Amino acid sequence: MLRSSVIAAGLAILVASSTAVPAQQGADFYKGKVVNLIVSSSAGGGYDLLARTIARHLPKQIPGAPTIVVRNMPGAGGIVATNYLVNVAPKDGLTIGSVQNNTPFEPLLGTKEADYDPKKINWLGSPSYETGLLIVWHSVDANTVADLRQKPVTVAISGANSTPAFYARLLNELLGLKLKTVLGYPGQTESFMAMERGEVDGYPSIFWSSLSATKPDWVRDRKIKFIVQYGPENEKELGATPNVRDFLKNDEDRLLLQAAIAPLALGRPYLMPPGVADDRVRLMRTALAETFVDPAFLQEADRLKLGVNVPRTAEQTEKIVSHAYATPAAVVARLRRIANGDAAGK
Repeated sequence: MLRSSVIAAGLAILVASSTAVPAQQGADFYKGKVVNLIVSSSAGGGYDLLARTIARHLPKQIPGAPTIVVRNMPGAGGIVATNYLVNVAPKDGLTIGSVQNNTPFEPLLGTKEADYDPKKINWLGSPSYETGLLIVWHSVDANTVADLRQKPVTVAISGANSTPAFYARLLNELLGLKLKTVLGYPGQTESFMAMERGEVDGYPSIFWSSLSATKPDWVRDRKIKFIVQYGPENEKELGATPNVRDFLKNDEDRLLLQAAIAPLALGRPYLMPPGVADDRVRLMRTALAETFVDPAFLQEADRLKLGVNVPRTAEQTEKIVSHAYATPAAVVARLRRIANGDAAGK
């Protein structure tokens, strides 16, 4: 079933992004051309699957119906592809990118390898946002945030600077939890197997879209407990599961959370390199917005359980990025400390 909220939000996007490019002009340029869609992760993952689905539906929304070819460029958590898209890729409108949602904020965290200014990128929008979750296995003697403030529990992570490690430290810092990270699991699949075997108690950063797609039986059969969620909006299917922001008492903590979950607010963003002509950027923004509400695309996304929910416009994406970079210096310093592992639960 297609969600009415997706359609409604999509219609709003079309209004917001309706600055027209003359159809004949677009057709003259894109007809018979190939558009390269660079994906910042390996083939077979969630970003890749979504990009290939979009690539099947996007051409009919572009005047001239060009061919779209997906090319994977993994490396450094998306930084390799983002550096390429900003600094190397042609600026002719024939290259677009799907980048991991952490990459726009790597410069904010002081990552030297991130050689780009996210505020100068031509953001095209996103088909969804993400909701993060702290979960524990059903047999663990803990059910609430209050329990985890008293009882240490172990959570699997892939590396000291991985996304799960970051969110484990963030939850410890903001909520006073006693999460103990256990290194050595290559990825989410292995971490989930460790939970099933009883090697660890839980996982600190599963996204609802991924969980519902890869482990629907865990949800259906109540094999896990949802302790707390974090993201730009509450996930309705999680019922009464509290949000991290419900526990925060001061403005600095709220600003820290806002900056930390900015990647989740972006969802799975699309972009064009800086320097592309404005008319081609506007055309691609409109084409993607139309794709995100295309019933055929939504049906396929639903069948593949891609977690497409409420799209973000290009303007909303730009606003999320600019707000993050306006974070006060003291909060940024605290964010960097947590990102670098210098926080409780290291």
